[in-house]
Amino acid sequence: MPRSVNAVAARARRKKVLKAARGYFGARSKVFTVAKNAVEKGLLYAYRDRKNKKRAFRRLWIVRINAAARMNGTTYSRLMNALKKNNNELNRKVLADMAMNHPDAFTAIVNSVK
Repeated sequence: MPRSVNAVAARARRKKVLKAARGYFGARSKVFTVAKNAVEKGLLYAYRDRKNKKRAFRRLWIVRINAAARMNGTTYSRLMNALKKNNNELNRKVLADMAMNHPDAFTAIVNSVK
């Protein structure tokens, strides 16, 4: 009985990994075993950093809101507390955008909840 190997699927699997490793330096984009490790590590970083990106943006928004709030005579925590008490539905992303691009509208919001 002849030896049976699934060469078609194996080649396709290797091609898929090497295609994903395009642009990597040196052997990481050429040698299958090295490329496989690099691609797996890259996918782990991508998964982790999708979560970290959300954290980083939230921190940025808080910094921007705090800076604008202090220019209007209050602090971030007092402003957010006042917004919660007034059932204001504006989230941090929108507030940060207003603080950066529409400071007069942000000032109006701060004055409305003071």
